[in-house]
Amino acid sequence: MKIIRKIEEQQKYSLDMKCRNKKISLIPTMGFLHEGHLSLIDTAKELSEKIVVSIFVNPTQFGKGEDFDKYPRDEKRDLSLLEKKEVDIAFIPTIEEMYPEEFQTSCQVRELTKKHCGKSRPGHFKGVTTVVLKLFNIIQPDIAVFGEKDYQQYIIIERMTEDLNLPINIIASPIVREKDGLAMSSRNKYLNHEQRKEATVLYESLIYASNLIKKGKYGAGFLRKEMTNLIKSKNNTRIDYIDFANTETLKDVQKIEEPTRILMAVWVGNTRLIDNMEVKP
Repeated sequence: MKIIRKIEEQQKYSLDMKCRNKKISLIPTMGFLHEGHLSLIDTAKELSEKIVVSIFVNPTQFGKGEDFDKYPRDEKRDLSLLEKKEVDIAFIPTIEEMYPEEFQTSCQVRELTKKHCGKSRPGHFKGVTTVVLKLFNIIQPDIAVFGEKDYQQYIIIERMTEDLNLPINIIASPIVREKDGLAMSSRNKYLNHEQRKEATVLYESLIYASNLIKKGKYGAGFLRKEMTNLIKSKNNTRIDYIDFANTETLKDVQKIEEPTRILMAVWVGNTRLIDNMEVKP
């Protein structure tokens, strides 16, 4: 595996691979890798010859008072995991490399970023789309793989790619969960023992709603109330949002009459966790 830290070097590598007709997959990450990230690599290996994993904690997607400074980082461990996965390139630029002095351009998907996490974290997705577009331009992938845990992000990136006519196939890879159902996340590290036990209520509430739907309870308002009661039964939880949205457009759904994503964000102690699940009538 080769480590690249300079944009120009990465661009030269990608151009060389394209001249050789090698298909490139990109997995963008912020590091502190876990099995969820590694599953994205497995997906990419089935689709391409060359795998590039970027590691970059992107400052522009963190708002004031968020956890940019304390976001977990462990480059040595990350590189060891990528070596074992036989990744071709680890692209690890600095902030100065990605955002040189007087950088002043951004990319924004308007409507899809107004709800859900976009409402709770204004400016977050503008930072995401800008850095992902930069990574696309630097790495020139044929395929980019994103995890479904950040489902709104996946839909937004897919929209950006289509709107800007980027020749990149955006692939969604299923959520990877711990044995007790908690979606794998780098931020799970923040949870203490009691909070970690209570964090499983996110997945439990999704399963509960899915089972209610199977019993004919299709109203989003009723389902949200039932999920809220379950989550609030824990000591350390605070709900940010529980939304029901069309799987493809993310438009609000009032009654489960079509494939629907339940999207949620819940604070467990001081840690904000997200999860989601597709449900059908």
